Amino acid sequence: MWEALVNLQPELIGLIMVGVMLFAIFVGFPISFTLIFLGMTFGLWGFGELVFYLMTLQFSAVMLEQTLAAVPLFIFMGILMEQAGLMERLFQAVQLTLSRTRGALYIAVLFVSTIFAAATGIVGASVTILGIMAAKTMNRSNYDVQLSAGCITAGGTLGILIPPSIMLVVMGPILEVPVTDLFAAAIIPGFMLAFLYTAYALIRCQLNPNLGPPLPEDMQPESMIDVFKEFVLGLVPPAALVGFALGSILLGFATPTEAAGMGAFGAFLLTAAYRKLTWKGFKDALIKTLEISALILVLVAASNFFGAVFSRLGTPTMLTNYLLTMDLPPMAILVVIMALIFILGWPLEWVPIVLIIVPILLPLVEQMQFDLIWFGILVAVNLQTAWLSPPVALSAYFLKGVAPSWDLADIYKGMLQFMLVQLFGLVMIMLFPQIALWLPSVLSQ
Repeated sequence: MWEALVNLQPELIGLIMVGVMLFAIFVGFPISFTLIFLGMTFGLWGFGELVFYLMTLQFSAVMLEQTLAAVPLFIFMGILMEQAGLMERLFQAVQLTLSRTRGALYIAVLFVSTIFAAATGIVGASVTILGIMAAKTMNRSNYDVQLSAGCITAGGTLGILIPPSIMLVVMGPILEVPVTDLFAAAIIPGFMLAFLYTAYALIRCQLNPNLGPPLPEDMQPESMIDVFKEFVLGLVPPAALVGFALGSILLGFATPTEAAGMGAFGAFLLTAAYRKLTWKGFKDALIKTLEISALILVLVAASNFFGAVFSRLGTPTMLTNYLLTMDLPPMAILVVIMALIFILGWPLEWVPIVLIIVPILLPLVEQMQFDLIWFGILVAVNLQTAWLSPPVALSAYFLKGVAPSWDLADIYKGMLQFMLVQLFGLVMIMLFPQIALWLPSVLSQ
């Protein structure tokens, strides 16, 4: 038996490695150390001492990847924008502006979440802050709990897609496509999803006005001038900051890292201008940035090493050849890939999927000759959908933590409605690739 294990084909060793990796992650072992340990162990088993040189090469390549320097800067920018309190100000202004409209709070939540998604890209922070701001007001206004929960959780997940998305920054080097192209490709799908959410909520309110009645008289604004002032002060600074940072990337004036540095500095100035900058808050922002950045970047290095071992064992080529022998049309194979990512998105966060699963699937995607920018956006939208998929959807627990009066079953039911809307958006992007590819093609001319 020992001799049979020693002489096992490298491709089969790779399959065993992936199986052990999934089991270890589901059990709860730390992902980064698990990947390094498994890469070393199975690499030694499959091709010997070469694995040590491979690890050195992969870790060195990640440390020298300039694009990844944008990750901590965008995270720092998002945390400071959260501290500045601009989101609360903007929400109140939109809420009062539309106070006599049915479903006004749904529009306010989705509008503010879209702006905040572009400013932060951190899903947990968006859902938590939206829940704190909107849940009590929605309860007072007799809004439907399920539809309210669906709007808050769906709006919060936009941060995973709308640039400057941390996930797209990480995905660019993996797909070997410019992050600028991924940013450009994500803009129209991101705003399309925000529009679909809003349209769904408003249609439901038209069919059943009790789901989103106008605000009570005591919550109506006394002066529209004050409302307009709050709206401008809440919207213009974050929109200008994101516009300058994102615009400089898309127009080719700055690299993502340079734009992230300017965005972080701009967020620092904004927080100071709104008198929200304290030494304690600044120190907390730095520590949070360090924690999140270390988590992501160590995992990037570990997963690159794991993926390199997996590729060296030859398993991706074997899987690609196997799927090609099934003689399925390319679109059917794409549906299978999207279904796999969707299912894995239930128990796993985006980080291990983007860093481990996507590289495994990449040879098959390239063999099918799919556009890698389009594929990257499909993965991003798919993983955004997974944030709303019970029973492991983290957005539900973020919201339940700040809205304890809402039953978890109602939050799940609301999330499922918007998950179906997201799946409709995913199918639209699959059927009409130009939704994602049109803007990058225009900007590249």
